[in-house]
Amino acid sequence: MLPPIQFQLLITILRIGPPQVNKFPLQLQNDDVYTACASVILDLVKEAMQYERLQGSDVRCHLCAHNCLIHNGQRGICAVRENRDGTLYSLVYGKVVSVNIDPIEKKPLFHFLPGSTSLSIATVGCNFRCKHCQNYEISQFPRERKFPIPGRDMQPEDIVSAAADNRCASVSYTYTEPTIFFEFAHDCARIASEKGIKNVFVSNGYTGAEATRVIAPYLSANNIDLKGSDKFYREICGARLEPVKNTIRLMKELGVWVEVTTLIIPDLNDSEKDLTGIAEFICSVDSSIPWHVSQFYPTYKLLDKPRTPVEKLRHARDIGYKSGLKYVYEGNVPGAGGEDTSCPGCKEIVIKRFGYRIIENRLRNGKCPKCGGTIEGVWV
Repeated sequence: MLPPIQFQLLITILRIGPPQVNKFPLQLQNDDVYTACASVILDLVKEAMQYERLQGSDVRCHLCAHNCLIHNGQRGICAVRENRDGTLYSLVYGKVVSVNIDPIEKKPLFHFLPGSTSLSIATVGCNFRCKHCQNYEISQFPRERKFPIPGRDMQPEDIVSAAADNRCASVSYTYTEPTIFFEFAHDCARIASEKGIKNVFVSNGYTGAEATRVIAPYLSANNIDLKGSDKFYREICGARLEPVKNTIRLMKELGVWVEVTTLIIPDLNDSEKDLTGIAEFICSVDSSIPWHVSQFYPTYKLLDKPRTPVEKLRHARDIGYKSGLKYVYEGNVPGAGGEDTSCPGCKEIVIKRFGYRIIENRLRNGKCPKCGGTIEGVWV
């Protein structure tokens, strides 16, 4: 397998040559400065999906639950969809700022092709403004930088070829919210599906209902953040809770494998009420949905908050089990004991992990080797 490459977006805008996607010629070190902006000075856009034209030159975007009314010459909340004379355009189609080969466990997805790798891509932009975003350099770039939309121009065929050449079982649309680069993700996912490569969203769950129905036939799995209460969404993320719940329900109804992640932030979403509410909701949809409770570390605009104590993760995990969930995992604390998959029936460990690595996989055709009980997931 060829080494992974990650194109990192920094303030410096450099011009580079045509992408050698299937060769991955560059391997970055931690201190490298490299920007993938092959055609940043070109105005390459694509007409958006999921919008309607209104009176005059206004448009209404229905791609996500914000349902932005966008006047001529303006952009939506995501800052990457622009109204030009009554036509809505995506400004990020094919403008890839991050490409990496990740273990699928990093998404995190623990019940989906364990031990496989996923070609992971992103553009700039996001429809949330999370104060704790760990990828804020790219998610908030269009809002916070007065530069043209950056990115290395790539075609869907380039992405799928790179996944195939590197023997990745899936393509993940991740790092930023995939809904905001929906057109590109949709085209990639359709071609990948035709080639037998699965597709994964790592999402905030704010995708509109119709857009969810459009992408679902090509989507195999979706890890969705369920961040906290409606107050948390309003004050920390600039969004609302109910649309996220609706997406979780709809994805399950449409046959997409769903796992849920909650990043637990001290004093903001870690109360007994918050955690019990999240766990009980997930269980009401499907008790076999894995719930990942992950450790927060100070970043972006929440530098004043401490790391989540491991004891709090353990308590959240107990709440999940008491609420009826079959699978609850502790995230960002490798080796602490909350990463293994156990049979809900006999409690036998069937997949042993350390961080993103599979130490042992004892599953037999999706069943516990000891009692024969079914372990829900996508195993092949």
